Amino acid sequence: MKYFIFLTMFLSSFLLATSCGEDEEVIMETEYDYHAHIHAPNAEDKHVGNTLEIDIDFESHAEQPVHHINVRIYNVLDNMEIYNKPDAAHIHATEGKHEFKDKFVLSNENGVEAHSDWVLEAKVWGEEGGEGEVIEKIEFHVHP
Repeated sequence: MKYFIFLTMFLSSFLLATSCGEDEEVIMETEYDYHAHIHAPNAEDKHVGNTLEIDIDFESHAEQPVHHINVRIYNVLDNMEIYNKPDAAHIHATEGKHEFKDKFVLSNENGVEAHSDWVLEAKVWGEEGGEGEVIEKIEFHVHP
């Protein structure tokens, strides 16, 4: 009999804990549908001394704000980073798109060596780190 009472109390507690109440908060995840469209540079080979034109459109196809962006260039072999912009990733473009343009010289002074492979990575994400995150990449080779 004692076990029956304990079992009844346990099941009652379980049902109370898992039942839906009217004051239960529903958490909805925002659908950002982010994209990073890399218009420049392209994947064609480059040369030491070339000026790399960077032109990227970050946008939300769900018409949500573009909260954070990052553009970086790094070496394929050792992940050595030679470019990382903007200085502050939080841009909060409320119209749902942000155009990023810059120029970068592929020079020895900037860490670029001939006969090396590089990746340009464009990343966009929501209010919190990783939220709705999308990363687009292009790879290119640098000749002397």
